[in-house]
Amino acid sequence: MVASSEPVPDKLLKIGTHTLDSRLIVGTGKYETLDGMRASLLASHSRCVTVAIRRERLYDGQGKNLLDFIDLDRYTLLPNTAGCYNAIDAVRVARLGREILKTLENPGFDWVKLEVLGDSKTLLPDPLATLEACSRLVDDGFQVLCYTSDDPIMAVRLKAAGATAVMPAGSPIGSGQGILNPNNLRIILEYLKSDDPDYPVIVDAGVGSASDVSIAFELGADGVLLNTAIAHARDPVMMASAMHHATLAGRQSFLAGRIPKRLYAQASSPEEGLITSRPHPSAGSD
Repeated sequence: MVASSEPVPDKLLKIGTHTLDSRLIVGTGKYETLDGMRASLLASHSRCVTVAIRRERLYDGQGKNLLDFIDLDRYTLLPNTAGCYNAIDAVRVARLGREILKTLENPGFDWVKLEVLGDSKTLLPDPLATLEACSRLVDDGFQVLCYTSDDPIMAVRLKAAGATAVMPAGSPIGSGQGILNPNNLRIILEYLKSDDPDYPVIVDAGVGSASDVSIAFELGADGVLLNTAIAHARDPVMMASAMHHATLAGRQSFLAGRIPKRLYAQASSPEEGLITSRPHPSAGSD
């Protein structure tokens, strides 16, 4: 029987009531121009983009509205609470985002990417304020995609608080360091998916290159969210395309199942019928 040359079709990414046909979510900030942002979003093949819901962030230096450069028929908007440092502000910004997206009739009005930062230098999440804000937003009817550290215990608590998805950081926001602690990500995946294999875990922050994206998917992440790696690349459009292909390659590699790592070599050719004897490992050469 000849194996098919086509990969087995992957199921779509489901996050709460939202279904996405791309597992790459991209941000809209930090681009030099809004035209460059629009071209990069298209090259990424993403169908979901994040928008920082603060009034001044919706306009650039020339007063152009960010939303005029985003195809609202193509992309589901994911409002985020970037720049918030306490639970009160995060909840307020999330509610503002909901009202803006309702006005735009965009299907993303009922969800939010929650960020509550601890300080402006590390941009690491404040775990207590994040948990508080998550609980309040869930009670308010939001589907919360929760940015957090790579601490497995906090990830478990956020899921228990009702988070629709948990989004552990690969490394600090904008650092480009990739996934610094893959073991913690493995533990998070194990803990959160033990009773619900389809619970979405999305790596958020720290991605610097296409290989970082592939690694995240090969570890078992359901999605990757990134911004700076594209926006600050020398060629953002080319990098966006690279991230798209890395998403496909990493996800297919995970689904295909990698071979186990071994200490010693294992011959890929059959050993039957060898015409020479096999040397002992300790034998020297003449």
